[in-house]
Amino acid sequence: QVQLVESGGGLVQAGGSLRLSCAASGRTLSSYAVGWFRQAPGKEREFVATIVWAGGSTGYADSVKGRFTVSRDNTNTVYLQMNSLKPEDTAVYYCGARQRYRSSGVAQSYDYWGRGTQVTVSS
Repeated sequence: QVQLVESGGGLVQAGGSLRLSCAASGRTLSSYAVGWFRQAPGKEREFVATIVWAGGSTGYADSVKGRFTVSRDNTNTVYLQMNSLKPEDTAVYYCGARQRYRSSGVAQSYDYWGRGTQVTVSS
């Protein structure tokens, strides 16, 4: 079992930055891929970014390329640095983990999820 806890959300003005954290416990993420997804009210959960722990390869949704950066460190934590935030980035952000050496933008392919952290961007 892997437990995931997101943190770092909050209220920020358009153009601002936030850094989200996804702290994992229970197992090391060395054989996992971790994805960030977001869900706005009335919308489906959508893919944001992903990182494969082994090797560190990353992938991004077109809507966040050039603004968001996903990374990891040796504390079993994955980060999402979000810059140049826009009001349309407002959502609950979730991290998920899947025990694969390949990333995926499909939420249903992830085995474990955190409870999410709210990000609100004001105009």
